[in-house]
Amino acid sequence: MDLFSLKGKTAVVTGALGLIGRKHCEALAAAGANVIVADINTEETKAFAAQLGDNHLGLSVDVTSKDSLIDALNAALDKYDSVDILVNNAAINDKFENPAMAKELSAFENYPLEAFQQSLNVNITGVFLCSQVFGTHMALQRSGSIINIASTYGMVGPDQSIYRDSRGQQTFYKSAAYPVTKGAIINFTRFLAAYWGYTGVRVNTLSPGGVEAGQSEDFIGNYSAKTLLGRMAQASDYQGALIFLASEASAYMTGANLVVDGGWTAI
Repeated sequence: MDLFSLKGKTAVVTGALGLIGRKHCEALAAAGANVIVADINTEETKAFAAQLGDNHLGLSVDVTSKDSLIDALNAALDKYDSVDILVNNAAINDKFENPAMAKELSAFENYPLEAFQQSLNVNITGVFLCSQVFGTHMALQRSGSIINIASTYGMVGPDQSIYRDSRGQQTFYKSAAYPVTKGAIINFTRFLAAYWGYTGVRVNTLSPGGVEAGQSEDFIGNYSAKTLLGRMAQASDYQGALIFLASEASAYMTGANLVVDGGWTAI
């Protein structure tokens, strides 16, 4: 259907080299968009952009630097003349380099302030800056779609029991950083939708559930048991929702939170 076509549109995806970020890029390219693969590593962004096909662009972008984002906008406009879609996908999700320390460090009582502040800087300030730089351009051109990637954990508190092994031992805790930042993104979406609605710029949230990606059998089983569909997501499960929000298929939708979580939050 032409309603879902992105032919002639230009889409920026931040955090584009991550597991879901790559799938976002592939979906946008398949729908006809020119895709700007935005992530930290210059060579990897260029290589992945080339894999997507002709006329895509890989850029090294630091979402916490306004100067870096302005440079990316200028590069996009030099090549494509417009930016029509922004997918704010870049985010930090806790990973502890030393598994033996994971339980202790991830506990709220011990969680490092520096780690919390880093998540705030990337997950919230990064989305703020990307929206400010690319969204202002969209507002001036009187059209555009901003898609902020949040999470199930932006709507509900983490169930710490799913991080227990088969013996009932807590392997680690989901920290406050990710839920706090993703909850903020959902309300930031509402702010932007209200602020820019009159310009024709639509702003929506996509809230995905957990993606199966090599976790332990205990975790996959625990997580799956909390969803109505009885499984974790595949990285490709969010592609349809993304294209819906990016395209004219959602032309009368703004300020919304599209939840795609296998029924986790429906229970």
